[in-house]
Order: sequence, then structure tokens, then C-alpha cells
Amino acid sequence: MAIVSFVGAGPGDKELITLKGYRLLAAADVVIYAGSLINLDLLDYCKPDAEKFNSAGMTLGEIVDQMEKAVKADKNVVRLQTGDFSIYGSIREQIEELKKRDIQYDCIPGVSSFLGAASSLGVEYTVPEVSQSVVITRMAGRTPVPERESLQSFAAHQTSMVIFLSVQGMRKVVKELIAGGYPETTPATVIYKATWPDEQHVSGTLADIAAKVKDAGIRKTALIMVGEFLGEQYHYSHLYDAHFTHEYRKASEK
Repeated sequence: MAIVSFVGAGPGDKELITLKGYRLLAAADVVIYAGSLINLDLLDYCKPDAEKFNSAGMTLGEIVDQMEKAVKADKNVVRLQTGDFSIYGSIREQIEELKKRDIQYDCIPGVSSFLGAASSLGVEYTVPEVSQSVVITRMAGRTPVPERESLQSFAAHQTSMVIFLSVQGMRKVVKELIAGGYPETTPATVIYKATWPDEQHVSGTLADIAAKVKDAGIRKTALIMVGEFLGEQYHYSHLYDAHFTHEYRKASEK
């Protein structure tokens, strides 16, 4: 029986789709993709006769109607979503509609852009004695954010932070982070289209990052990364320390 498969497209690099996602995309009869949010080169994986629909100009009802039409015609559908759909993926409302229509679906995770960004920079969000937590959030805009989840409230923790969908309000972001507790000297990086061929990033501190972003002309499709994990004075893990390794071996042999 035909089903709808939600597939995480990955952060941008067409080779960063999962193997399972690639196989489903290559076999799909119908592909509904998330417009300019995905790398359109991914559509090269589709078979020549696959029907392709850009969801950028479609309503929720039109998207689900197309899914239903395809499934009833015994055609497998791939809903190709940006990054990993568990973060700002907007699949919940689609799934609720599929349930109402008794349409089967499955979900294949992808590589989120916040992971792609860290890999591009060669950094680790969780650095011993610096930060062991990551806050993933966004600034309030057309979609509101609960007051308890404001940037200012999260900033009090001074942990590693990744801020989605907010670069257009960079100065306000910086203002809230500093008001919440981050020092102006806190390292910050803004990365545009992480892992895409035209990736670009600018780095600085909260004191100057807004001006650097403005000078670089970055206004959308970017992540804001903030925290001492971006700094140079790392406290490294003891995982590969000789003493730690020796003690681990002794414990494993018991």
C-alpha cells in the first residue's frame, strides 16, 4: 500500500541526505518539496517520471489533497522537508490531516542545519567545563515565542546557543542576549546556508557581530551561534587521556 514519507533533506549539501532518505526519494512517484529551503540538486535523485510539486505556493489543504490523490492512485509520496523536520519543520499539522484521512505515513530524519553548521566550523557545542547543554531557539516574529522562552531568559544560562530564523533582527538578538547575561565578549558566529556551495560565515563577539553581519549583507537563511564553545581556550574531554583510557581498560577487563 502506498504511503507518504516525510524525509529530512539535510542542511544543504545534497550528499548529506540519509541513505534511507535517498532511497525513498529515488523511488518516489510523487515528490512535494519545500521550495527554496532545500537544495534543488536533491531532485536529481528522483526518477525521470516522478511528479514534483513545489510546496512554497501551496496551502496546507492543497498539499494534503495532493498526497491523498497520489496515495489513492497507489503512488508513493515523499514530502521533502528542510534539514530535520523535528526542528521548525511544520510537519505536525500535515500529519494531523493525514490521520484524519486515514493515510499511512512514516518519518525519516535528516541532518539539521545546526549540526551542519558545527561541522562546517569544526566546533563542538558541548565542551567540558565550558558548556554541556545546547539551547536551540528563535526570536519571536510572525510566530510568537512563549515569554518563558525569550532569548533574554535563556541567556541567563550562558550555555551554547543556536538561534534559528532571527538574523533579520540581529541587533535585537544581541541586545536581548546581553541583557540576559552573556558578556559582550562572548564569541558569536553567523553562518549563512551552512554546507551549501555558497556557504558564508562571519565571526566576532556580541559587541561587533551585528555590524559584521550587516556589512556581509546576510539577511536570511542563516543561523546565529553564540557561546564560549566558539572560543579558543577549550577545556578538552578526558576521553582520550592516557590515565582515563588505562582506567577504562582495567574496568572493562573485570
